[in-house]
Amino acid sequence: MMTRHKQSGLSLIGTLFVGAVLVCVLLVGLKLIPVVTEYIAIKRAINALATGADPMTATVAGLRSDFARRAIVDDISSVSGTDLDITKEDGKVVISVEYARKVPLAANVSLLIDFSATSKPDGK
Repeated sequence: MMTRHKQSGLSLIGTLFVGAVLVCVLLVGLKLIPVVTEYIAIKRAINALATGADPMTATVAGLRSDFARRAIVDDISSVSGTDLDITKEDGKVVISVEYARKVPLAANVSLLIDFSATSKPDGK
């Protein structure tokens, strides 16, 4: 006597749907890589500036021009030296910046990402 086994798995339509979703996720991920890479470069630059700055002799204008030079080398275009918030806290230079980046996805659909970076060790 033959027994029938029910087939399981994805149909052609299901496979196409899963494939389309995976392609969309991959495309969004590829568009976000440069944005996240730039954020990491900004965070690295402000940490290097704050760590290397002497709180007694560092000037706001000098730190901003140093950031502008680093921005050219690291290809940072979302933030300029004038966007930096530079303060001195507990005898140390603290540099922070907040900015938004709009990433076009398709046609008139965009993704808006708010970034915040600071040179404080605890990130607060």
